[in-house]
Amino acid sequence: MSRLQVVSGKGGTGKTTVAAALALALATEGKRALLVEVEGRQGIAQLFEAQALPYEERKIAVAPGGGEVFALAIDPELALLDYLQMFYKLGSAGRALKKLGAIDFATTVAPGLRDVLLTGKACEAVRRKDKRGRFAYDYVVMDAPPTGRITRFLNVNDEVAGLAKIGPIHNQAQAVMRVLKSPETAVHMVTLLEEMPVQETADGIAELRAARLPVGRIIVNMVRPSILDETDLALTREAPRTAIAKSLSAAGLGGARRGGVAERLVDPLLTQADEYAERHALERDQRAVLQGLDLPLHELPLLAEGMDLGGLYELAKELRQQGIS
Repeated sequence: MSRLQVVSGKGGTGKTTVAAALALALATEGKRALLVEVEGRQGIAQLFEAQALPYEERKIAVAPGGGEVFALAIDPELALLDYLQMFYKLGSAGRALKKLGAIDFATTVAPGLRDVLLTGKACEAVRRKDKRGRFAYDYVVMDAPPTGRITRFLNVNDEVAGLAKIGPIHNQAQAVMRVLKSPETAVHMVTLLEEMPVQETADGIAELRAARLPVGRIIVNMVRPSILDETDLALTREAPRTAIAKSLSAAGLGGARRGGVAERLVDPLLTQADEYAERHALERDQRAVLQGLDLPLHELPLLAEGMDLGGLYELAKELRQQGIS
């Protein structure tokens, strides 16, 4: 597995949930994973039922087998202060600029600077080593921007390196791109078995490939369980209404008399079966589209009781069982 795992997807597909479950799965058996948020929504804190994340790496969960998950919500202003200190040794001068509002102005107005700082901070965590020369984290998982922005977000340092031909800005941008375009990185796409998310996933993968950014896996989220197979669906279309009513009666759902409860249940049940068949066909077609993209495909179930911390661990277990660990 690549050490930087970038998770993107259309809004509403649950990419933050998948990123958190992925971090838990990767931290299994004593590994250390850093889960990075770049959009300022505090979605990670909500998932782990924790307080809002500060701009510091903080342990947020223990994975099965004793692994640890740390989390970081990157603040672009504070990341710029880090950058100024690291490359220009501004120190207190940088803090003075913040008080004057210059930092906020720079991260808001300067084209691409915000994304440079966000990707740069994540890549710094990937490269960081401790005093013994070991990587500080085995994996860094980034909850990245949605599909429509992901290629520009990850590729912004290429643009900056081209604009700044020499100096620390150029060198930093090149160092970040060396990580992002290397086997150290994998960009995963989260989708649903619905037409619009699948189309955005296909378009996003094409853009990533055109930009020579490493595409990883497709993760289909919130997959509903199969209730009827093709044989069952054929029976609902072919079985006589009277036979269905008798089966319902035999199952204890009303008497067999004409106009009874069992007979009145036939139409609603057939309507539901038709709706299920339509959805089943749509999901089958969308799954075929995803399989045609020639990437590893994983599916995560729709949790009937909704998402909570227990559900997050359940999804992490599912990812491990599918070979992501």
